[in-house]
Amino acid sequence: MSEQTVLVTGGAGYVGCVLVPKLLARGHRVTAYDAMLYGGDGLQKHPRLTVIEADIRDTVRLSTALAGVDAVIHLACISNDPSFDLDSGLSKSVNFDCFEPMVVAAKTAGVKRFIYASTSSVYGVSDAPEVTEDHPLIPLTDYNKYKGLCEPLLLKHQAKNFTTVIIRPATICGYSPRTRLDLSVNILTNLAVNKGVITVFGGSQKRPNIHIEDISDLYVQLLDEPAEKIAGKTWNAGYQNHAITELAKMVRDVVAREFPERPAIRIETSPTDDLRSYHVSSAKIARELGYKPRRTVEDAIVDLCRAFKAGKLPGSLTDTRYFNVKRMKEVAFR
Repeated sequence: MSEQTVLVTGGAGYVGCVLVPKLLARGHRVTAYDAMLYGGDGLQKHPRLTVIEADIRDTVRLSTALAGVDAVIHLACISNDPSFDLDSGLSKSVNFDCFEPMVVAAKTAGVKRFIYASTSSVYGVSDAPEVTEDHPLIPLTDYNKYKGLCEPLLLKHQAKNFTTVIIRPATICGYSPRTRLDLSVNILTNLAVNKGVITVFGGSQKRPNIHIEDISDLYVQLLDEPAEKIAGKTWNAGYQNHAITELAKMVRDVVAREFPERPAIRIETSPTDDLRSYHVSSAKIARELGYKPRRTVEDAIVDLCRAFKAGKLPGSLTDTRYFNVKRMKEVAFR
């Protein structure tokens, strides 16, 4: 597809700060629409980049920003279960209540394509050897529930001139100019590098992961795909599925290679009430779009280690910018 104007909600966030430069490199014009809870330092100035500090719940402001936009990639949300539990009313208002008004505003503005980042955690707990897109959604938390409830709201607006597509990403890992250190692989790597001790809660839970560069590449690809190939479709997007204990051992081994001078890293296990466990299949998106991730969990760990070495993640154990719940408390977001 030719050059487009793309609005990315959450454009200054963890994924947004990796995705936006990829879009610009493809020649697109980009609007990063973000409440800037975590600052906007992760985005570099660019002549084809417009940054708007605003709340997606402000439908009037959003409608203005949507003028002349060809595609929306919707990343913005109150992300993960602890952040949602901090203020469930606030989180519902951001993740669910404003979602359909935003979709309607985009459609009314003449947007041609709307890509929604849902989550693979909508599946909850499953013993199925491969959780496909047809698997029932059994959310364990309000975060999972409302991410899933947005999906049919988007699909009902699918039309000839308004292409809708849903991606259910696995847990994202790896370095970003706005790195999150409250996601499983990133948490474990931070602890290993900076404390020498990895604390594992539970351990047997299976979790799917995907490298942040790979999920960003997918969103770029979805702008190029013919509408008839993706319209009204839902796809899982994951790569490697591992138990938390396996991830901890992987982190220990990679960090030991990257920091050979460090003492041996210990793994300590504690009980948990976080029972989410599922083995996600991404066979459908590989079959239908030819999409296959190219980077591994090990690659993500190496990237993070090298970012620590380069001093790109200062104060990683305490600075609230890396931790969604801590930052939301600090800024008293409402």
